[in-house]
Amino acid sequence: MDLDGLRAKFARYEVVLEPDEDTPEWWAGAPSVCRDARGTFWMACRMREGQSPRGLRGYEIRILRSDDGVRFEAVHSIPRQQVPIPGFERPAILYDAQSDRFSLYGCGPYEEGPWCILRFDDAACPTDFVPATCRPVISPGPPPRDNRISHVSGYKDPFIFCENGVFHCFTIGVFRAERTYHFTSYNGESWQMVGQGPAFDQGGWHSFCTRPASVLPLGAGYLLVYEGAASDWYDPVYNIATGLAWTPDLLQFEDLTAEEPLLVSTTPGDYFTWRYSHWMWVEDELFVYAEVARPNNTNETRLWRLPARF
Repeated sequence: MDLDGLRAKFARYEVVLEPDEDTPEWWAGAPSVCRDARGTFWMACRMREGQSPRGLRGYEIRILRSDDGVRFEAVHSIPRQQVPIPGFERPAILYDAQSDRFSLYGCGPYEEGPWCILRFDDAACPTDFVPATCRPVISPGPPPRDNRISHVSGYKDPFIFCENGVFHCFTIGVFRAERTYHFTSYNGESWQMVGQGPAFDQGGWHSFCTRPASVLPLGAGYLLVYEGAASDWYDPVYNIATGLAWTPDLLQFEDLTAEEPLLVSTTPGDYFTWRYSHWMWVEDELFVYAEVARPNNTNETRLWRLPARF
């Protein structure tokens, strides 16, 4: 793969969602996108304010609709108070063509417990998701009695897709640091971890944390779009860059960008964050949505449209 050529194709973008306030620490991002049988695009994203404690600033899952995948309008909102939950992070929205219904997942510290992957009741239209139906579907087990033994303390930021009747969830598991875990399910409700530990781990420039962002089918295997940071970066918990790995089977992974990130924000500022991306095929194009840092420490959601042969 020509990584320099691919990187060059990300020079031009369109802004599809801005934060509600153009104030530092206000973000609009963590996008998840699906397209229904009528060709309509639906985006679920996390809206974030800048006053609450870090990790609890996601005040709303916002649902947006678009005819072309570029110009979106807000059509539904799930505020954190209605669940209730202290704060949201990345959601995941899916469309099932067989049932013509939609699924919505979220994440957060449910009922004062650890971070969990959450699910809402399915709906005929994304405008009909009901906050009160939220419940955990992937949760960490109880901590060991011996606090010297490490364990996964929470799960967050799922990327979920269904293929050949099997649901796959690539998610962050907090095990000392943020790492990549893989779960599967036959109904989207009951999940089993694949393997005994992280599916794709730290290394190279992403030695501080390694997180899943998106999975893109290629015909011959898949791209795992991952994100991470190095421990010597400024504020590496939030200063996140993006790389690529290839897998033939969602079990074995080859890091294609081990030496340096593929993508960082091209706008100047304290942060070069380029994260929470969703890559999807749309006819003869590849649509890439991502949350990206702006110069004044706000984040927005951008869209890149690449030719299918990238």
